[in-house]
Amino acid sequence: MADNEVTEIEVGDGDSRRTIAVRRRAGSKPGLIWLGGFKSDMKGTKAEALDIWAKENGRACIRFDYSGHGESGGQFFDGTIGKWLDESCSVFEQFCDGPTIAIGSSMGGWISLLLAQRLRSKKLRSNAELAGLVLIAPAVDFTEVLMWQRFTPDIKRQLEDKGCWERPSEYSAEPYLITRQLIEEGRNHLLLGGLIETGCPVRILQGVKDEDVPWEHAVSLVSRIARDDVVLTLVKDGDHRLSRPEDIERMLAAVGEFN
Repeated sequence: MADNEVTEIEVGDGDSRRTIAVRRRAGSKPGLIWLGGFKSDMKGTKAEALDIWAKENGRACIRFDYSGHGESGGQFFDGTIGKWLDESCSVFEQFCDGPTIAIGSSMGGWISLLLAQRLRSKKLRSNAELAGLVLIAPAVDFTEVLMWQRFTPDIKRQLEDKGCWERPSEYSAEPYLITRQLIEEGRNHLLLGGLIETGCPVRILQGVKDEDVPWEHAVSLVSRIARDDVVLTLVKDGDHRLSRPEDIERMLAAVGEFN
């Protein structure tokens, strides 16, 4: 496979089988794997910047889209944290080798931590190991803590009765379709109720002006990670995206720590 050309893998069985699009750049280790956010894709500003940095520095880099996102198959409203985690694990198993840094943005931060959990429990058939985690506005447990617990009684009633709710988005003209399945299945993957074992150093970037994932959420996450080598950087004027040039520099500097 040529650098950055799309290749496809199949994940799941029967009716849940879906096609996942992956872009791979060959290079030295530690390699990089990008885990994107909810309703975002591997051609976003941060993901593209990471790939350019990897090319300039001769580093291996993997990007992919979850089902229902970007270039992958499937429908967004069929997605759950468990499905997107399984897809992430399949990509990791098939494309990552040796020491690897996972860079997770928003929901991808949660999935990165779940991926680390699966690696530590030996549930992945992989020669790769995590050399570090770089988490950008990590939306850990967001389906429960940042959605369900904040929903009004009317929104909860819509989810219970109709099975979905159209959430307005400031990032897109189209609303986010939040399903009851997403909320209920997400409860199988909650992390903030206990200690989180990553097995590697962690760097977290968090905007203080983030209206989607409050900075206090990142502080709570730090208190749960059972390692000393965890650094939280609060960006005083940063929003949720952290996609400005200075934010990109912070992300790449964090990635560059792991050589």
